[in-house]
Amino acid sequence: MLIGVPKEIKDNEFRVGLVPSSVRELIHHGHPVIVETNAGTGIGASDDDYKAAGASIAATPKDVFSSSDMIVKVKELQSNESKLLRPGQILFAYLHLAADPIQTKDLLKSECIGIAYETVTSPRGGLPLLMPMSDVAGRMSIQVGAHCLEKEKGGSGILLSGVPGVKPGKVTILGGGVAGTSAARMAIGLGANVTIFDKSLPRLTELDMLFGKNLSTLYPTTEAIEREVIDSDLVIGAVLVPGATAPKLVSEALVKKMRKGSVLVDIAIDQGGCFETSHPTTFTHPTYIEHGIVHYCVTNMPGGVARTSTFALNNATLPFVIDLATKGYKKALLDDPYMMEGLNIYKGHVTYEAVARDLGYTYADPRVLLRNQAA
Repeated sequence: MLIGVPKEIKDNEFRVGLVPSSVRELIHHGHPVIVETNAGTGIGASDDDYKAAGASIAATPKDVFSSSDMIVKVKELQSNESKLLRPGQILFAYLHLAADPIQTKDLLKSECIGIAYETVTSPRGGLPLLMPMSDVAGRMSIQVGAHCLEKEKGGSGILLSGVPGVKPGKVTILGGGVAGTSAARMAIGLGANVTIFDKSLPRLTELDMLFGKNLSTLYPTTEAIEREVIDSDLVIGAVLVPGATAPKLVSEALVKKMRKGSVLVDIAIDQGGCFETSHPTTFTHPTYIEHGIVHYCVTNMPGGVARTSTFALNNATLPFVIDLATKGYKKALLDDPYMMEGLNIYKGHVTYEAVARDLGYTYADPRVLLRNQAA
């Protein structure tokens, strides 16, 4: 199977779908790879590095899309890329379709096979292809949130760590999954006063055992969220409903009650965001101020540390790419029910229930579609 790697074109997105070592591994398994020129420069990988790994270099994205059986990307397709897809072509990338009706429509029209990193599951539970980027985004959220608290950025002028004689800043984290846990680890490391919410009592117990008295854990009632958010200098939105639009846990009315100069960092923005006042931003213009509150809502946060993120992502995705290429998508998906969870679009059908529900499409069972075609 010929695998194509186009250069990412989203605003300030420097990650790349495959690193040279992944290319070499795929070629070792008998799968040629074509990489768009300069696709890896953002992580320090030159065209010569890809050539040394055995890849062919393409001059344009059209050359990559027209020749490849499977496209491996990082971020969702931009509108001009969607037009390059062919019927039956595999797209393996982050898609986040529930918050993106335009991309969903484009993918359905293309009749491609759209497999989303963020909904692939594993036998141990969790989302193995989302986890590394959630980890990065969680860690980054405290870093960027602390920066946004600086007065020059519109913040209240709070140093999260405090200093002797001055109390530390207060951080509230909504969601105790991978991103929320990573955010808590970073905030605690800075010496901030940290509270985390999660609706799973077993998860709250795990977090209590992990961080002890350095972390306060709370169940997310409306009253408790309102009390903690109002009292916070930095609020991290790290909630996740796999494949679905993120729930709005902080209303605009609640944002209005926060102290001026406080900061909201919405990690869930690529699934629609969990603050009612959130809207997507880019690295070119990462923040805006609404009701006196600084909002950071960059949809591709891990792209800010592109080298670390790309290698972490490849560690997770490469086995799946090899499996899809070696077996073909039908056998690979039918053999692996956890990879099957990643199939969101199949030849004009929406095959992920949360996406169909949130966007008003009819859900088509992917197992039935694949078995009927394989018969």
